[in-house]
Amino acid sequence: MSQTALMIVDLQNDYFPAGKWPLVGIEQAADNAAGVLAHFRERSLPIVHIRHEFPSEEAPFFVPGSEGARIHDAMAPQESAGEAVILKNNVNAFLGTSLHEHLQERGIEQLVVVGAMSHMCIDAATRAASDLGYSVTVLQDACATHDQEFNGQTVPAAQVHAAFMAGLAFAYAEVTDTSAWLKRQG
Repeated sequence: MSQTALMIVDLQNDYFPAGKWPLVGIEQAADNAAGVLAHFRERSLPIVHIRHEFPSEEAPFFVPGSEGARIHDAMAPQESAGEAVILKNNVNAFLGTSLHEHLQERGIEQLVVVGAMSHMCIDAATRAASDLGYSVTVLQDACATHDQEFNGQTVPAAQVHAAFMAGLAFAYAEVTDTSAWLKRQG
């Protein structure tokens, strides 16, 4: 298990109800992610927090330096305990960041991924991690998204989430839920 790291993606204030871009089911997803975070902390296992800021003040959310771009208190990093925080400016957490180097330096081979948004940053980070050779597990009930619009139709968040989890499960990751994963850890 020491070669496994928890990667918490973009669980930031703007995705919560008082934020600029609230997601469907974010509070339950964060509760599930917090349980997994506690599991990693209790065992002193590696944890990496990914925090997104758009490069422009004109961004719809995650404006640089804003309260909305801060990591939510439920997931507050313990940097003094060695938890890394990687700042990204792109959807893919590996693109233009030191994430891959950070993981390689620590001998990480497996990632457990939680966070938001299912159809964007979770999807991109999971695919990139798999392409880089990591074994990836996505805890689907510790991830959230929101309704999407396509071609004049609204696609409910639950369907968006299910479609992306199905795609990841097909070829990029094991996709399971937090209780099943935690039960396997003993």
